[in-house]
Amino acid sequence: MLHDGQSRRVAVVGGMRIPFCRAHSMYANCSNQELMTASLQALVEKYDLKGQTLGDVALGAVIKHSRDWNLARECVIDSGLSLKTPGVDMQRACGTSIEAAIYIANKIALGQIDAGIAGGTDSVSDSPVVYPDSYRKLLLRSHRGRSVLKKILPWFGLRPSHFKPELPGVTEPRTGLSMGESTEITTKLFEVEREHQDQLALASHVKAAAAYDAGFYEDLVAPFQDVEEDNNIRRDTTMEKLAKLKPVFDRGEDGTMTAGNSTPLTDGSATVLLASEEWAKLKQLPVSAYLSYCKTAAVNFINDEGLLMAPAYAVSDMLKQANLNLQDFDFYEIHEAFAAQTIATLKAWQSEKFCRQKLGRNEAMGPIDLMKLNVKGGSIAIGHPFAATGARIIATMAKMLHEKGSGRGLISVCTAGGMGVTAIMEAAPQS
Repeated sequence: MLHDGQSRRVAVVGGMRIPFCRAHSMYANCSNQELMTASLQALVEKYDLKGQTLGDVALGAVIKHSRDWNLARECVIDSGLSLKTPGVDMQRACGTSIEAAIYIANKIALGQIDAGIAGGTDSVSDSPVVYPDSYRKLLLRSHRGRSVLKKILPWFGLRPSHFKPELPGVTEPRTGLSMGESTEITTKLFEVEREHQDQLALASHVKAAAAYDAGFYEDLVAPFQDVEEDNNIRRDTTMEKLAKLKPVFDRGEDGTMTAGNSTPLTDGSATVLLASEEWAKLKQLPVSAYLSYCKTAAVNFINDEGLLMAPAYAVSDMLKQANLNLQDFDFYEIHEAFAAQTIATLKAWQSEKFCRQKLGRNEAMGPIDLMKLNVKGGSIAIGHPFAATGARIIATMAKMLHEKGSGRGLISVCTAGGMGVTAIMEAAPQS
């Protein structure tokens, strides 16, 4: 819990990001540092922070080069902030930037800092390409050689196989399954129909396009590399088009997950500015919302639970702590890693058996109003640069709550490794 009556309330001032683009498209030649710096610069400009010193900046990336060992600090140096502003790298898979926001928020709540930035970036296009470990060890043996002969001898072990590159994978080391393959198992367990997956995917595109058309993203998305809008949004998609796509993770008769109802590999970055109420008031900056509760959970996905089902547990525990019901929210931002995963989570909350046996509840948590779900588009349409999604969602939620002027929002993000990160945000009173 971030605010308990003794700690300070954490204000979400707002966020900025660059458009999210499908991997190997518009940002094919951009690095994580370039993507992240672009969003940081946009945030600094939006809130007139140039030359100012903030308490901390927490940023992260899931797929990163070894050269990016100090990514956050390097991005801060080029952001326009004072060089006296520190930066720290964080990573919790797809929950990286929401975890970064919680880290900054807790520092604010405890009075350690007055303001900070959380964010994340990922570039699948600029993935590190490494060579087999045997080749690396050969190079190191040669490097350690104390004589010319000892430096040369290891090279007699050089083999053509040493030059076969190893690309980053999205398979779980413990199971050998990709996220999609893992989710197909969950899909069958929860009997998630193909039609429902396609309906959620279609809604994601329709809502995202409508939000752009209405100008909702004008002050949340900064143009970059001549791109002004997330380029994965399909304005012309239909249920008929989605239905024609073939399953990609389980190609048999029982497969239901397609490229159309799954999140695409994406490049992009996002940021969010958090502060104490006092700091925001002093800087004459708006308070869009408050970040009030958070929860992180993990499940035994190896031989017991679905890989991406941890948010079901985290939300349940968080609601108990906040003394709220699942229906006590005006907006729900549930990350659409796959349509099937989102639907399985919703079905789990509606299952009395699951809630009793798994969540320790006396009854089912019940359904939510789907009209309140991902109302400005979800990850299927907008895209999912792994470490950037949490900051995107927090900024979107803050603006929705600010525009409504009241209410609260629920955020849920699943991650690799069987983890989930969740949060509750509340609207700031209108002055």
